[in-house]
Order: sequence, then C-alpha cells, then structure tokens
Amino acid sequence: MTEDERAESVRINVQLKELLVRRLPEPGDYSTAIDGLMLLRREASSHSGRCYEHPLAAFIIQGSKHSFFGAHEYIYAERQCLVAGIGMPASYQTLPATSERPFLSIFFYLDTSLINDLSYSMPNDVRIAAGECEAVAVADTPPQLLDGLLRLVRLLDRPEHITVLAPMIMRELHYYLLVGPYGNLLRQLNTQGLHGTAIANVMDWLHDNLPNPISIDDIARRSKVSAATLHRYFKRLTGLSPMQYVKQLRLCEAQRLMLAEHERAVDAARAVGYESAPQFNRDYKRLFGMPPHKDVKQRRDSRDMLSKKGIII
Repeated sequence: MTEDERAESVRINVQLKELLVRRLPEPGDYSTAIDGLMLLRREASSHSGRCYEHPLAAFIIQGSKHSFFGAHEYIYAERQCLVAGIGMPASYQTLPATSERPFLSIFFYLDTSLINDLSYSMPNDVRIAAGECEAVAVADTPPQLLDGLLRLVRLLDRPEHITVLAPMIMRELHYYLLVGPYGNLLRQLNTQGLHGTAIANVMDWLHDNLPNPISIDDIARRSKVSAATLHRYFKRLTGLSPMQYVKQLRLCEAQRLMLAEHERAVDAARAVGYESAPQFNRDYKRLFGMPPHKDVKQRRDSRDMLSKKGIII
C-alpha cells in the first residue's frame, strides 16, 4: 500500500468510526437491513466468545481482536481485515476497550456463488499462485474496500435504496477482496479441481450431515482424495484433524440449536449425532468451559439484557 493509499484509508476510517459510534449507542452485535451485514461495538476490558463462523470478511474500524479459526491464531487491528474462506469453529477475544474508545467492527458473510461468478469474469492473467492453500488471511484493508463499506453503512440511512444498491456494493466489495491480498485464498477455495475447493465442499457436506455417523473414510471418499491427503489439508486449513473438526462442528451446532431453537440439551445432542448424553456434556464443557445448561443460560441472560436496552442481536 502506498503512502497516498494509507492516508486515504485513514481518512475513510475516521468517517466510518463516526458513523458507527452514532449508529451503535450501546455495546452489542447489531443486525442490519442489509442481508449478512453486521455491526459490532464492545466496551468491556475484554469480550470473548466461541461459535461456528461461516465464510466472512471482518473489518476492524477501532481497537483490536485476537481470534482462533480452527486451531490457528490471528491478531488484527484497526484498518485491517480478516477473511475466512471456509466455515470453521472459531473463538475470539476483543482486546481492552472503553466507552470513550470502544471496539468497533463490521463484518459480512461471503457469497461463494458471487465469488465464483466474479472469478470467471476476471482476466485470464489473474492466476492462482502456487503453494499450500490457506483458509484465513489478515491484511491491511485497501482504501477501495473501506470506501465500499462506508457507502454500505451510509445506505442504512436510506432504506428505500437498499434493495437496489446494496447488492451492487456487495458485488463491488467481493471484487475488491478477489483482487486484493485475500484473492489467492478465495480463488484456491472456490476453483473446481483444486484440493482446497474439494475440502471446502466437503466441509459444507459435513455441516449438512452431522446427525449421521461420519468416519474419516466417508470424508475422504466425499472429497475424492486419500485419507492422508485429507488429513494434511484439514490440518493446513484448520489446524484440526478431520474428526476434531467434526466434533467441534457438532458442539457448535448443538449450542446454536439450544440458543436459537430452544432445544433441550439431550435433544440437541441427538440432533448432531451424539448417542451418549454424558459424553456430549463432557465434550461440551471441554470446548465451552461449562456444562450445556449453564452456558446456554448465561448466554440467554446476556442476550436478554442487551435486548432490554433496545439492541438488536
């Protein structure tokens, strides 16, 4: 990034800060009228969480964040973007923030069909670089991406234009992701015939088949690679073995079912493929730090408290 580009990024980021502070009066996760777009504000000395994240692009406007996607660690800060090209269990901690200087972030979920469409439309001289595929990348946010975000957030004040203009801006943002420092990652995970794409596809299949028995041989056959190659690519992309990934995926989905669908722990466990409730409880506590009923109650209480303040989450 040139000095002029860096100065432009700083200028646009200041405007984004002002908009977010105005739109986010309280700490919380704010949904928006634009599909897939989320705005975040944090003020605590630290804030942590664990969940399953779909492919996304996350931009820090103020503050910094410490995240794990799978077992890989990432730290990123103001005017930086993290792009995750596949769905993965994730945990995070926002670093100290205050009401005077809150943590501010914007993220949106990636549209893989749009990435494929844009990739095929790009010039033939845009090649996929050789080397091992990555699942997550962190880099400084180019000013073109920040400018698109600024226009997208401003659009929230003109809801009558969202239906027409939001998809156009989202397409532009996906394009700049593809031609920026995250482009090689996205193309490796969305180009048919590459191992990275095969693994990304099988991860989607796993998410849809959690209730069923799943073995390493099942995953290898589905991805059309050997068990050894499958293990190597899973470890490279997520830091987890295939079966570790499946276990964390099941536990994250069970948590979602209890929180969003109000399933009982025993029913959520069965819905994601656990036959033993005690084993589910042990694995859940090991991952989330407390038993299912206690974890879900704590999260619901926190959500209800924010909702009473008028925060949309």
